[in-house]
Amino acid sequence: MRDRMVAHIKSLQQTITTALEHLEPNPSQKNFQSSFYLRDNQKGFGDSRVLQDGETFEKGGCNISVIRSTLSPAAVRQMRAERFDWWDGVSDLPYFVAGCSLVVHPRNPHAPTIHFNYRYFEILDPNNPDAPPKAWWFGGGTDLTPSYLYDDDARHFHSTFKKACDAHDKSYYPKFKQWCDKYFFIPHRGESRGVGGIFFDDLSDRDPEHLFKFVRDCSNAFLPAYYPIVEKRKKMPFTEEEKRWQQLRRGRYVEFNLVYDRGTKFGLAMKEPRTESILMSLPLTARWEYQPEVGTVNGTREKKILDILKKPVEWA
Repeated sequence: MRDRMVAHIKSLQQTITTALEHLEPNPSQKNFQSSFYLRDNQKGFGDSRVLQDGETFEKGGCNISVIRSTLSPAAVRQMRAERFDWWDGVSDLPYFVAGCSLVVHPRNPHAPTIHFNYRYFEILDPNNPDAPPKAWWFGGGTDLTPSYLYDDDARHFHSTFKKACDAHDKSYYPKFKQWCDKYFFIPHRGESRGVGGIFFDDLSDRDPEHLFKFVRDCSNAFLPAYYPIVEKRKKMPFTEEEKRWQQLRRGRYVEFNLVYDRGTKFGLAMKEPRTESILMSLPLTARWEYQPEVGTVNGTREKKILDILKKPVEWA
């Protein structure tokens, strides 16, 4: 399973970055720059690919990471406690993880930000690391964060992932959609980060081959779900006030990622964290204003999306 997941995320990264480059007017001049790195002592590798200051994408990153190392007690405590009822609470735990993560922030405020992460994790016995894993699971999901809501875009996005989920288990989409709405909620703002998508973790309740195929199909749904939205919105005219609103919404994105996101906390708690790759998800620009009036006026598009972010909608 390790080898299959590694092969998949490498292929996924190449396919996605190549496709997104073609949404730039001059893909030969503005493309993803790769930062490939090897970890010491056969500990794995990573490849962070970032496109910055493009005409279509203000910032976009797609990372893959394959790690064989040990988890500190601080990192273990970022995970579900019931998975470690055999752990002494003080020992480092050997682990393996292979995952691909992506965040894209378009320049045009009418084109939505998107995020995904798909991963396979193993926790190994510290007394016998070559034995079958003490625990293994898959996790992941994809979610959409528009500054301006287009109902057709949200329906298309959710319908694409519902189709991917339904091919494996018709209970997946409603369950993982609800999980996504709950996970990407910003408590101190009383609103969701975006219009959701799917989110799941700790999937180990059935044959790993079945779950791998599910994760593969969901990650492969990214391009058909997102590419046509950006293609349609990237050249739309926009005003300075619309750009201002986008920057304010990106501020909310930053708040969630730095305060609540489990992946960010876990990454920074790792031994020798690769901070630039972990914080790749942050936008190139964002804005915070004290009590801005935008978004408070009834009948405006800004107020419309704020209302939806406070009460999630069923899109598919």
